[in-house]
Amino acid sequence: MEKIMKTLMLAVMMVASCTLASAQKAGKQKMTREQLAEVQARHIARQLAFDDETTAKFVDAYSRCQKEIWALGPKKGRKVKGEMTDEQTGQAISDRFEHSQKLLDIRQKYYAEYSKFLSQKQIQRVYDIEKRMMKRLAGKGKKRAPKRR
Repeated sequence: MEKIMKTLMLAVMMVASCTLASAQKAGKQKMTREQLAEVQARHIARQLAFDDETTAKFVDAYSRCQKEIWALGPKKGRKVKGEMTDEQTGQAISDRFEHSQKLLDIRQKYYAEYSKFLSQKQIQRVYDIEKRMMKRLAGKGKKRAPKRR
């Protein structure tokens, strides 16, 4: 589940950065995070061929989920020069567990909400599509290094 959470966060960040970069290059106005979440949700809804009512519910729930995840902010990594003490290391691990638990709580909350209007197979497809979007965007974001022989 933690892997899914990390994947989702990475997907959101990658989509946001790629979309914003594209908009700047085209001379268009930046897309806000909220707009980005809505575009992603509508893309997923189209992929799953939701009706208008289901699409509206999904876009609303997905957008609220993304806002809650963004409100958590990035993981708080302690940047300590040199070796960390056992206490500092323990606190860093504890902080990561706390952050991961908060993400898991949000995912479980919205899983329950999605379950009210989507089937379990549809929810799984939503997660699969999110994962594919993240992989595609992560691939576009990397510069390709020349092959070494």
